[in-house]
Amino acid sequence: MPPTVVRATIKPNSRKGPLVETADDGTLILFVRAPAVEGKANRAAIELLAAHFDVPKSSVRLAAGTTSRFKRFEVDR
Repeated sequence: MPPTVVRATIKPNSRKGPLVETADDGTLILFVRAPAVEGKANRAAIELLAAHFDVPKSSVRLAAGTTSRFKRFEVDR
């Protein structure tokens, strides 16, 4: 089965997080407490998505958008 592609917008340094919300267009909004420094927010987003989809962290990969707020993840289910 091919991986599920998830489009997400990340909100680092969020007091609201960790939280996943769905936008009107279907993208996920990821609120993480980690800062956008040295990949900390990306790692927090992977952990958050793994918990959201109930899969291990190793099943979630950042496919595009390493330095952008707009990211694409692949989730193996």
